[in-house]
Amino acid sequence: MRIFVAGAGGAIGSRLLPLLVSAGHSVVGLTHTPAKAVAVRAAGAEPAIVDGLNRAAVVEAVATAKPDVIVHEMTSLAAANDLRKFDQSFALTNRLRTQGLDNLLAAAKQAETPRVVAQSFCGWPYARNGGPVKSEDDPLDPEPPRELQRTLSAIRYLEKTLTGSSEIHGIVLRYGAFYGDKTGLFDGPTIDQLRYRRVPLIGDGNGWWSFVHIDDAAAATAIAIERGAPGIYNIVDDEPAPIREWLPALAAMLGAKAPWHMPKWLARIAAGKHIVSLMTEARAGSNAKAKRDLSWQPAHPSWRQGFLEVLSHDA
Repeated sequence: MRIFVAGAGGAIGSRLLPLLVSAGHSVVGLTHTPAKAVAVRAAGAEPAIVDGLNRAAVVEAVATAKPDVIVHEMTSLAAANDLRKFDQSFALTNRLRTQGLDNLLAAAKQAETPRVVAQSFCGWPYARNGGPVKSEDDPLDPEPPRELQRTLSAIRYLEKTLTGSSEIHGIVLRYGAFYGDKTGLFDGPTIDQLRYRRVPLIGDGNGWWSFVHIDDAAAATAIAIERGAPGIYNIVDDEPAPIREWLPALAAMLGAKAPWHMPKWLARIAAGKHIVSLMTEARAGSNAKAKRDLSWQPAHPSWRQGFLEVLSHDA
């Protein structure tokens, strides 16, 4: 197949390109920087240096590529380190989820590309009631904390637009929280903050999270590109866990002392209501559908072993 990967230089895209090329596909990788175009070419793909928010340029790039499938992996997560200002940190990513998606769908229509696969997120967007682990059929949060509202609105827009289109076979992949070498949880200041006990356990720590190793996320994406039926899939590992479980476990793996406890009332003042929600109310996702319908099996079925692998690699 001819595959157009938008966001080819990102965490998923950079790992996805070699998988697609090795499977015999012809791949065009969109990136907005010449530096990342070098890596796209090195992976065996053809680079297209285009701003994903420039509709005319995106349409032209897709028309030139004439792909059978378009993959939307465009994000801007480099500035997403300050979760206290959540929506501000994810502002550009939210534009890529909305305007960027619209640009790709306009390009797909003109190029007569029938299939689009796009990145979404699994975890805190689920409604904060009922059981701790949700399926794709469960509703998203109808009343998220104010600081999460714009981000959840962008996620809703992407998912509804893609799965509701009668002209496109739309596939949405709700990735769990990424981890891997210099990726997600192990990128930036998080690990150092844990080592120095700067990440407290808030309240009862009953917010449930789902993780996925970045390589497993890329592998699932490659499968969805080739044979996934339209719809939404949670791409997460086999072991969702509450923060009161995984945060102390990660601290122990780092050789750090257990996180100190912070009451919810104090955390609301220090970090914001949305951080308290993420730490005490978030719901995780089940991967049963992806395993059943995509025949996907994560090579890192549990964050417990996966975290240790990453840390041993960095040692």
